[in-house]
Amino acid sequence: MATSEEKVVAVIMVGGPTKGTRFRPLSFNTPKPLFPLAGQPMVNHPISACKKIPNLAQIFLIGFYEEREFALYVSSISKELKVPVRYLKEDKPHGSAGGLYYFRNLITEELPSHIFLLNCDVCCNFPLPEMLVAHRRYGGMGTLLVIKVSAESANQFGELVADPVTKELLHYTEKPETFVSDLINCGVYVFTPEIFSAIQDVSLNREDRATLPHFSSFEALQLATRSLPTDFVRLDQDILSPLAGKKKLYTYETMDFWEQIKTPAMSLKCSALYLAQFQYTTAHLLASRDGTKNATIVGDVYIHPSAKVHSTAKIGPNVSISANVRVAAGARLISCIILDDVEIKENAVVMHAIVGWKSSIGKWSRVQILEPHSCGRRSLVLKTYL
Repeated sequence: MATSEEKVVAVIMVGGPTKGTRFRPLSFNTPKPLFPLAGQPMVNHPISACKKIPNLAQIFLIGFYEEREFALYVSSISKELKVPVRYLKEDKPHGSAGGLYYFRNLITEELPSHIFLLNCDVCCNFPLPEMLVAHRRYGGMGTLLVIKVSAESANQFGELVADPVTKELLHYTEKPETFVSDLINCGVYVFTPEIFSAIQDVSLNREDRATLPHFSSFEALQLATRSLPTDFVRLDQDILSPLAGKKKLYTYETMDFWEQIKTPAMSLKCSALYLAQFQYTTAHLLASRDGTKNATIVGDVYIHPSAKVHSTAKIGPNVSISANVRVAAGARLISCIILDDVEIKENAVVMHAIVGWKSSIGKWSRVQILEPHSCGRRSLVLKTYL
């Protein structure tokens, strides 16, 4: 059972400009973690979920972006949620576990009993309090959020095998060539501080291997092809796989939604998922459907307070309209994200697309992506004048 003295911290890995190229061209204008999904920055969704963790002391964001790119956001969200949020910039890539270890002194400053680790480009309902309860019950070092997917898509992720009764992680392999399991890693974890000792062990073992005087030809080939810096530690291959089956790691299965946000096409899908979730969590963020003086709203729609939408426009389902957008009479918007300062003129139609910042869609124009989930990353993003 948790005590009132116990503290929890959360760490969200946000990546950086050297990665996430599949999200271009959207990431040219703004850091990917700050791209709006359902009217909120992408990183806002896991941060808001962390707010629900009992005894949360602090939230850390770790990435490669320059600090100035996050300074305003971090200050704003800290005041809004009344929880300290701090951005930590890595000096070089340390790996998904190595980055956590690099800032261990700051992360453990509050002497937390548990540490949540989340990936920013994950879209789900983030059942963090429930995970913490299960984790305490298991009594292990860490608990992974997992979900079942189709056998055809499982090899795109980390596949795992768990004991059906105890939920212990028995086997883990990252993106296997052959099918292992339809149960995959969601990229959301809760650990005890023991995780830092596990990461340190990986680094020390690498140092020991590097100082060995003689190798067999096979060992030399392994070192040549898999050589990594001692301070570069991957959570999946270096921690999860070796510790599986040792009563250290356990799983918590979610029955709700989960997706990775790797491309613009996926950001449209994930925006729709978050809009649907608002019905149960923050319904006040959704546009009113009174149908009198306001535009006709169909399904789940977010409209920024500064946007101006004509009363004869029809919006939805699954539409997010950002700041200072102007939607003229007769316009029709379906399953799209409209970014800041866009103008959509009379009787224009936008379907399954992201309209880029400060774009203008002309009268009677029609913007439609016929196959939104299979199209290329650039075809979804419109930044032009029609």
